[in-house]
Amino acid sequence: MKKEKLVYEGKAKKIWSTEDPDLYISEFKDDLTAFNGEKKSSEAGKGALNNKISTALFQYLQQKGIPSHFVEMLDDNHMLHKKADVILIEVIVRNIATGSLSRNLGIEDGKILPFTLVEFDYKNDELGDPKLNDQHCLILELVKEKDELDYIRFMARRINTLLKDFYAKRNLTLVDFKLEFGRDSNDNIILIDELSPDNFRLWDSESGEKMDKDRFREGLGGLKVAYEEVLKRILEEK
Repeated sequence: MKKEKLVYEGKAKKIWSTEDPDLYISEFKDDLTAFNGEKKSSEAGKGALNNKISTALFQYLQQKGIPSHFVEMLDDNHMLHKKADVILIEVIVRNIATGSLSRNLGIEDGKILPFTLVEFDYKNDELGDPKLNDQHCLILELVKEKDELDYIRFMARRINTLLKDFYAKRNLTLVDFKLEFGRDSNDNIILIDELSPDNFRLWDSESGEKMDKDRFREGLGGLKVAYEEVLKRILEEK
């Protein structure tokens, strides 16, 4: 399967069409961005690490019955996946308060939440990805009906349950993460995008060390080393 036409380029990936109209190729880039693109850099090998981590997690979730766009990893930086129409909702799943949740609501950083919090952000860079409620989603016609929002929430919580346990066995704490969903050719809602430390906050369960893109956001350094350690633990048999 070969790349043909560049369909879309985002902060972390390029999306290419192929000779099969139902299949696309994602090319994972080494670029790093934070704060809505205000902070930018690049880390050689980061894209390949995210592709490998995403591949392992998509395969794990598919084994657990989570439908996704994933087909196969083609090489270090390229993933073959189903074409999907993106639902312009970023689904934020939080287990522990940190980042914007602590800043905006004054919740103590590191506080374990009494239940899994699922939030919706509007996937719109020009507007700064504002928060959405169900009525906003319906007014903007991001979904067809409220039942679809309920399904997305259910899937987000199910994925969280699966990945919390998966990571806990590898001495990693899943703090929070971002998911994206889309519609396949049969109009089914499926998990899309990537599953990597670019989108996941992961802390070492013993030391509390940050093993994700916060290392870039906060200028901690050692991002690639942290991503390599995450991949190593993910690939360990448990």
